[in-house]
Parts: sequence; C-alpha cells; structure tokens
Amino acid sequence: MSRPRITACICTYNRYDVLPKAIESLLAQTLPRDQYRIIVVDNSPNQEDAEAFGEQYRQFPPLEYVVEKIPGLSNARNVAARMCGTAYIAFMDDDAVAAQDWLERILEAFEVFGDEAAIVGGRVDPMWEIPRPKWLHDSIMGFVSVVNWGGGMRVADDKEWFAGTNIAFKTAGVLSYGGFDVKLGRTGGGTSLLSNEEVELVKRMKADGGVAVYQPEAVVQHLVERKRLKQGWFRKRMAWQAASDFIMNPEETAKSAKKNWDYLLDYFFGLPPKERNIRGLYYPCDDPELFKKQLGCIYIAEAGILAGFEGLDAVGL
Repeated sequence: MSRPRITACICTYNRYDVLPKAIESLLAQTLPRDQYRIIVVDNSPNQEDAEAFGEQYRQFPPLEYVVEKIPGLSNARNVAARMCGTAYIAFMDDDAVAAQDWLERILEAFEVFGDEAAIVGGRVDPMWEIPRPKWLHDSIMGFVSVVNWGGGMRVADDKEWFAGTNIAFKTAGVLSYGGFDVKLGRTGGGTSLLSNEEVELVKRMKADGGVAVYQPEAVVQHLVERKRLKQGWFRKRMAWQAASDFIMNPEETAKSAKKNWDYLLDYFFGLPPKERNIRGLYYPCDDPELFKKQLGCIYIAEAGILAGFEGLDAVGL
C-alpha cells in the first residue's frame, strides 16, 4: 500500500445540513483511496453532538473525524496541518462540493511546478440557493467565494487571489511558517466575518520566494446561501474586510483610506441631497455599479474609523 500524498481538510461549525455532501464528494475522488486522507475538524459548540455525528464516518479508512474544543477556523486548520502527515494539504469549506478529480488536479499542479510551488488554488463555481440578484456586481463575487481567473494552469499574478474553500499548501510550509494566524479568520457561527487568514499566510510564503499556482481544473462548487444574498450581508462583509485588512496591515489600510477619501466624497455628493448622510452607506439600490461604489465607501469609512481618521482631520463631508 502506498503512503498518502495529500490530505483534504474540511473545517466545520454546526453545518450538519450541508457537511455530508462535502464529505461524500471527497470520498468519491478519482485519486486512489490509499493516496489521500480526509480530515474533518468539527468546531461545533456541542461536542457530544459533534462526536455522535462523526461516528458514522469511522468506517471509512481515509477519513478521520476530529472534534476540536478550541474555537476558530485558523486553529482548526492548524490542527489538521499538524496531524495530517502528508506532503500536501487542501482545504475546502463544509458547504462546498469537490469535483471528482479535485485532488488529482491539485497534485498535478504541485508536480508540474516542482519545488517552487508553495500554494495551489483552484476555480470555485457558485451553487445559487436563489437566483443571483441583479445588484450583485461581478467585481464583488469574491465575497461569496466565486473564483474564475480564466486561462490555463499558471503562476498566479499578484491580483489573482484564491478562496479558502479551494486552496492547498505544502504541509511543511504551513508548519514552518507557524500556520494560520489565529488573530484572523472566523470564530463561531458567523457573527464575526473576520477573514484574511489564508491571504496572510500566502503573503508570507510568497515574500520568501514561494510560488502560488492557479489550477483552473481543480474545481469545487460552493453554496451561495439565501441569507448571504442580501445587501445588508455584503455591507457587513465589507466592513469586516476593512477590519481584517487593518489587523493584518494597519499602516497600509490607513493609507488606503486616506488615498481614497475623495472617492467617498464623490459618492456622497452624487447622491440625492436627503441621502448625503450616514444613510448613504446603507440605503437600498438596485444599480450594481452604485452598490459596488457604496461597498467601497463602507470600506473606506471603516478603515478611516479604525485609523482614528489620522491624516483625514482636514477632510470632511
């Protein structure tokens, strides 16, 4: 029997309605069973329920179901990286479904690019729970983890980011860099939308010469839930993105707010007079271009607040 080459990891929190489909897609991989492992890290608060749910998967040799008491997505990912024992580890969300050749295509990318390849990211197609709203601009699809950079397998450029629901690493790299930053990433059931845990790790790896490879043939489908397809959710997500960026790099985030303050002013002055107040950041609009601009202004305003409006004291609405 050959030694497993790659581990597929799902970190989950109270998602027993969707988790089985994610697990089934990993059990159905075309990669021979003896060449990969599956680790599910369950962070749900009711550990007895988590243990009971995981019991049904004890019969599947490549799968290990782990109940982790310490909360947080970054911690759960680090637990999987420490225990996997394989050269590579691939992460997928609990509400995603992997293509049957997902792991094969990830390994192909690592093999083609050799030692320099530190990260591989793939395409993420949406599974819409309800029809896509007309106000949802293409440029903000990344907030629901949709990734499609087009073209073929290649070294990703600096603007081509990967989603946490379809990203793989050399395991030794994850461990040598101390894993995912536990100050970043989600904790609990979604009240906080803190992110950037994989962005920060990728950034550190690339700074040391590691290469990020885009592999469009490594595909997962990701559920876009009804509850996320509301403008309020996107506003919240954008505000938390500013907070995530500020935690990761406060100086750059503050500089961005200052640089783009005129963008915020242009937005407000383009609104009807009665909307030129705080309501301008949250009033409903069906125009995707206008909603995109509103979200950008939420980011700028949040970044400015977190920076204490330093350098913006001479600028106002």
